[in-house]
Amino acid sequence: MYKMEMRNVYGYVRVSTREQREDRQMIAMEEVKVPGKNIFMDKQSGKDFERPMYKKMLKKLKEDDLLYIKSIDRLGRNYEEILEQWRLLTKEKKIDIVVLDMPLLDTRRGKDLMGTFIADLVLQLLSFIAENDRKNIRQRQREGIEAARLRGVRFGRPKKPVPENFVQIYNRWLMKEITAKEAARQCNLTVATFYRRANRQDKIHLS
Repeated sequence: MYKMEMRNVYGYVRVSTREQREDRQMIAMEEVKVPGKNIFMDKQSGKDFERPMYKKMLKKLKEDDLLYIKSIDRLGRNYEEILEQWRLLTKEKKIDIVVLDMPLLDTRRGKDLMGTFIADLVLQLLSFIAENDRKNIRQRQREGIEAARLRGVRFGRPKKPVPENFVQIYNRWLMKEITAKEAARQCNLTVATFYRRANRQDKIHLS
């Protein structure tokens, strides 16, 4: 049985991109009866991990409060970050955490040394597996790209075709009859791209 002392109950929800939906996490918070005013939600891009609502929540958390999260990866982007946030919340803030997707990660269970040890061990194992999975995905992506390159697949935007009269336009620019900007316009290229093509043409003349 868990102690029924008065405590504030919070929930934290994070989606990593603005395209993702938070419905699944919000439904989970409603099921465990987290008050709406105590649910903190961050939306962010993969590159940006400045979590303003998470930081706001940290300031509100007091000893013995209870925090619900849907899954352990809501706490951080990688193995080290997840462990650091777990330590901050449980050791410094001294709150309880319940990870809804993993019932073993419930610090209300077994406040003795063995209960704490089991929770920490499960956390480290899950965090390692999650981080290892991410590394494997990135490795497979790199290998897939390299294999595609070996097959002759080209990546990036296709090159813009130059007009059939490029040499004529290039020669007019070379003779200073038109500006590079005008030459680029006639070729339907940016000025920078026109210069690159012009440099290649110079090399052809010199070879």
